[in-house]
Amino acid sequence: MSDRSLSPAWLASWTDRVSGALTAMTDEFEDRHGFPCGTNAIRAADHDDQAAARRLAQVAPVSADLITFYDSIGDVTWPDVGNGHFLEPAVDVLHRLQEHCITETGPGRKIHGLVIGSTGGGPAYVAGRDGAVYRTRTASLDEPELDKVADDLRQFLELLEHALTLFIADGGTGNP
Repeated sequence: MSDRSLSPAWLASWTDRVSGALTAMTDEFEDRHGFPCGTNAIRAADHDDQAAARRLAQVAPVSADLITFYDSIGDVTWPDVGNGHFLEPAVDVLHRLQEHCITETGPGRKIHGLVIGSTGGGPAYVAGRDGAVYRTRTASLDEPELDKVADDLRQFLELLEHALTLFIADGGTGNP
């Protein structure tokens, strides 16, 4: 395992840090923004999430980090952080895979990936089989144009944490 690989311990630490920041954001959200916030949370994986992660590993070319992520985290729902950030549960990723197959990513569309989430504005997050994370330029997946936002899932989660920190500090969108 490389220093950049995800581990359950690293994910637990990330979840603790981010959950604390989300609580602080929620406590002052209405005073700062003039309306109540929604539910902003990281949901721990349950047995069904873990089973879906194992199934995903069987049916799609995915990085080990993505399976480690889904074995620990059920989903990430941050509707009020910037424009919003959502990492879908593994069962939803599986469902999309069954309906639409794998999204082609990268220059020349030679890299295959799975849509794992989205921003609140519509662009999707796509995990490449090499572990890199991309974001679509638009909400459409028909012929997506993608930008690489992270070399691996750990870097992507760090970018999400940074986006949360920026949002709390100055209300910036901080999209990765």
